[in-house]
Amino acid sequence: MREHHRTPRLLGTLLLVAAAGFSVVGSAPAAAAKTASPLGRIVPAPASVDPGGSPYRITRDTRIRVDDSREVRQVGEYLAGILRPSTGYRLPVGSQGGGGIRLRLGDRSSGDEGYRLDSGRNGVTITAAEPAGLFHGVQTLRQLLPAAVEKNSVQPGPWLVAGGTIKDTPRYGYRGAMLDVSRHFFHVGQVKRYIDELALYKVNELHLHLSDDQGWRIAVDDWPRLAAYGGSTQVGGGRGGFYTKAQYTEIVRYAASRYLEVVPEIDMPGHTNAALASYAELNCDGTAPPLYTGTEVGFSSLCVDKPVTYDFVDDVIRELAALTPGRYLHIGGDEAHSTSHADYVTFMDRVQPVVAKYGKTVIGWHQLTGATPAKGALAQYWGLDDTSAAEKAQVVKAAQNGTGLVLSPADRIYLDMKYTADTPLGQDWAGLVEVRRAYDWDPGTYLAGAPGSSIRGVEAPLWTETIVTGADLDYMAFPRLPGVAELGWSPASTHDWDTYKVRLAAQGPRWEARGIRYYRSPQVPWPGA
Repeated sequence: MREHHRTPRLLGTLLLVAAAGFSVVGSAPAAAAKTASPLGRIVPAPASVDPGGSPYRITRDTRIRVDDSREVRQVGEYLAGILRPSTGYRLPVGSQGGGGIRLRLGDRSSGDEGYRLDSGRNGVTITAAEPAGLFHGVQTLRQLLPAAVEKNSVQPGPWLVAGGTIKDTPRYGYRGAMLDVSRHFFHVGQVKRYIDELALYKVNELHLHLSDDQGWRIAVDDWPRLAAYGGSTQVGGGRGGFYTKAQYTEIVRYAASRYLEVVPEIDMPGHTNAALASYAELNCDGTAPPLYTGTEVGFSSLCVDKPVTYDFVDDVIRELAALTPGRYLHIGGDEAHSTSHADYVTFMDRVQPVVAKYGKTVIGWHQLTGATPAKGALAQYWGLDDTSAAEKAQVVKAAQNGTGLVLSPADRIYLDMKYTADTPLGQDWAGLVEVRRAYDWDPGTYLAGAPGSSIRGVEAPLWTETIVTGADLDYMAFPRLPGVAELGWSPASTHDWDTYKVRLAAQGPRWEARGIRYYRSPQVPWPGA
């Protein structure tokens, strides 16, 4: 977690061609408006790109044709909602009519999240086995259109989609981003905005860090002071806040509409001062500590020997599981420095079955592998390149014994790490993480000895000790987040920094159109730089 908070070679060739094209486009914006974006200039990189043929032009006569199902229609309405403000076109959505843009369920060879996009003079067709695949295909279509398509006012166009075929399916099933709402609280609207930004890059897991020493952020009926008192503050002593059950449900539903699954985390047995301050009986000595607004870690612990601790855990997990339709529930487990190893093992042995009792799969930070991970559990690795061999060996052994791994190496993809020493936000305990460092590693080979089948995916955590506003979130996430998304989605054979940085640069105008304030890394050839 945090120490002191603690793709095919053919495509690579195609993208090099796109890179050359980009230098011309970047120097001639007027020309760019009249030509289609190269079919392969997508983030994350598609599995297969076959360019060719005439482009399709979206006009006032374009219709969005959908299969006669509720979910497919919803994806069509989502697409229309993106295109209407900038094009000024009606773009009716229905199951009748020909040409235009078609979203259809069909070929199952692309799996649950993959898709095929065919574009030509007569229209664009996105085909997928499941609605999630259609949604991901829509994100690709967005990137094939000019960046101005992201604006909320009518733009001049033209709206051209390059001709050809994209076939795409994800490398990993778990492609996540974590938002820490405990150190600083973020309201529902801010979380929804972040969800929309994640969806653009085919991220499918939103991990919400809902409790920590500095704040408890979810209402629990059986323990009301957790939110009312434990959620009343944040780092630096600000007002804090929490989600009512209705607000949390709103977040979950909004994420689902963007095909993201919410993974709630209640960190324990450490990182629990907000809970301990709210209820004296959770402390071994029966005395509640004061609320905490600093940034140190490792000083708090639930009382492992008290029966009331497990009543508390059961109630919290039961209520949270009932609100969360997703598969996972994260129980934290890192930096429990105030809990003895024996007590830690005892605690995890008692808590993991509670998660299973309420129908969820355990995720824990990789310190969980120091106990006995439950069958089917996932361990989230947040160590560094130079983490001790013994600690890595413990994680690898668990993976060899069947524990799945989600990789979040802190000195690679912790989005709260500073880009450079001069970055005004963030921390540097794990090192400085420029854009290339965040991208230039392979999840499949990162932990030597871990079976390839054990790597379930990647997740980019964003801790918020120094992050206060939505603009702060954007600045630390962009441009690193899209690279993490590519590591999770794209084939390893597409992995190439020189072609990636060109595709990434093309995203800059899109972020500007969406009002995303991002870090203009000197490692990336931004347009007009």
